[in-house]
Amino acid sequence: MGLRNTDPARIPQSRIMTFMLIPIRLVAFVLVIHSAAGSSVSEPAAQSVSARKDPSTLANLSESFQHLAERVGPAVVQIQCTGLAAAQGGDTSPGVIASQRSSGSGVILDPEGYILTNAHVVRGAQRVEVLLPRSPDSKAQWRSILKPSGKLVPAQTAGIDPETDLAVLKIDAQGLPALALGDSETLRQGQVVLAFGSPLGLENSVSMGVVSSVARQLRPEDSVIYIQTDAAINPGNSGGPLVDAEGRVVGINTFILSQSGGNEGLGFALPSNIARNVYTQIRKLGRVRRGQIGIRAQTITPTLAAGLKLSRDWGALLEDILPNGPAEEAGLKVGDIVLSLNGKTMENARQFEVNLYQQPIGEYASVEILRGADRLTKRVRVADRMDDPARFMGMVSREKNLVARLGILALDIDEKIAELLPPLRKPAGVVVAGRVAFAPYIEENLLPGDLVVSLNGEAVQDVAALRAMLKKLSSGSPVVLQVQRFGQLRFLAFDLD
Repeated sequence: MGLRNTDPARIPQSRIMTFMLIPIRLVAFVLVIHSAAGSSVSEPAAQSVSARKDPSTLANLSESFQHLAERVGPAVVQIQCTGLAAAQGGDTSPGVIASQRSSGSGVILDPEGYILTNAHVVRGAQRVEVLLPRSPDSKAQWRSILKPSGKLVPAQTAGIDPETDLAVLKIDAQGLPALALGDSETLRQGQVVLAFGSPLGLENSVSMGVVSSVARQLRPEDSVIYIQTDAAINPGNSGGPLVDAEGRVVGINTFILSQSGGNEGLGFALPSNIARNVYTQIRKLGRVRRGQIGIRAQTITPTLAAGLKLSRDWGALLEDILPNGPAEEAGLKVGDIVLSLNGKTMENARQFEVNLYQQPIGEYASVEILRGADRLTKRVRVADRMDDPARFMGMVSREKNLVARLGILALDIDEKIAELLPPLRKPAGVVVAGRVAFAPYIEENLLPGDLVVSLNGEAVQDVAALRAMLKKLSSGSPVVLQVQRFGQLRFLAFDLD
């Protein structure tokens, strides 16, 4: 679930004063520049009036941002979540579970009620609700500057992608204001952007800044990159849109780096081009499929190139080829330098991996390589990536898939699920999607992706059968589960709690 709300009243007064001084200094700076660049201050007052009407003036710039906020705001929602967590407080006994509320932000991308947000905003929530802003074309004329709150509606989770920390929600509504996803690859450093959301639960807030970096990779070879911005982002902004001056969503506000816990000018948003792929797949399939060809690539650095005596000091180098995988079948080898994928030049390993993700599963990709002095082109079959242990989490719900006595969420292995699994060593009826908080103690836990073959020697046909078999056992009874994990069969033995 998202970060908990913080009472704004607890913010020190000195910090509020610091924030208030910023726009005053900005106005002074702009006025000095205008005076120096234009005519002398002794010119007629009529010319000053004319200058204020010039589109380049600060007043018109401010008005354009006001109109932008009016267009974007109605498509930005607050997401309120309720779940269970360990109770906190000095008088609370250990092990007591209490209800917990949290909030985040989201953006409507389809008038039919599809909303994009962060996965961590809704993760673990038992109830998700969306607070819709009041319609701007409402016939009611509100005279007070404090407008009434919008409509709170229930939401269903259409799918979650833990790898990018994105989730898609669906609400029962039509004709909603929606925003379009822009092209994040067109962003440039210094470009003006605005962050919308509900920081610290403060509904319908907007802040302005610039793109500090168009592509920030937090860990070497990490496949996910972020847009860095100094637009104020705080807890509660998660899932809200980062928009450009045209009102297009160029990023989804995801996290901050901070020593104080609040905004320090280091905000990070997931680029819209990554978000678009995830959003489209979840709407179509309910999950995200990522292509792979059975390789591991590394970005070539000058040191790597010098040590291996490579012909170039940039690009992507194949450092491992998985046995019996598509790359080995196509004739790729360790030490090959990747030049292009489907005609597009590959400049680093991250780019190669991300472009492979987006290839249609089952089709063939054209990979141009440099092997020694020879340029070769290989047609490689794109397979579904099977190494994501959280790939089933977007398909389960606590009500339908909980196996309480094992503390797991499980899925029946039907034809659809079987397509996502490696070859079965023995018939299995259940796959583990994930574990729940406060699960019973088991010496060796079941892991996401485990295939449950049998319980105490009796074949497990499906989730209902597994629950029924466990129900017959009393507390303290021995349990031996046979599971397939990473292609190997093993027994997990424990006493039932």
